[in-house]
Amino acid sequence: QVQLMESGGGLVQPGGSLRLSCAASGSIFSGSAMAWYRQAPGMQREYVAHITTTGITNYVNSVRGRFTISRDSAKNAIYLQMNSLKSEDTGVYYCNRYGPANRLNDWGQGTQVTVSS
Repeated sequence: QVQLMESGGGLVQPGGSLRLSCAASGSIFSGSAMAWYRQAPGMQREYVAHITTTGITNYVNSVRGRFTISRDSAKNAIYLQMNSLKSEDTGVYYCNRYGPANRLNDWGQGTQVTVSS
């Protein structure tokens, strides 16, 4: 049973943009802060950004000012607009609930983002 589904990744040149989407089942999305995470090759998965149910957002310092997280409660979806992409943004991007106590153990398949010239 797929509960989290990420999409929108691809190959982009440095300085380019991508918009990621995450569709979640209502039971996951409703009443939960949601987040984006990413995993670079050979590295552990790391936090990227999160958004609360009231729209408060926060970002890891390395993406602040370049990435924007948003949510659409009517669609049970969150998004990540990524601008001014850098090679170090390369990785597989995942969505999940925010916070170790709330995250689901079953992650989606993620969406690959590759920033390269």
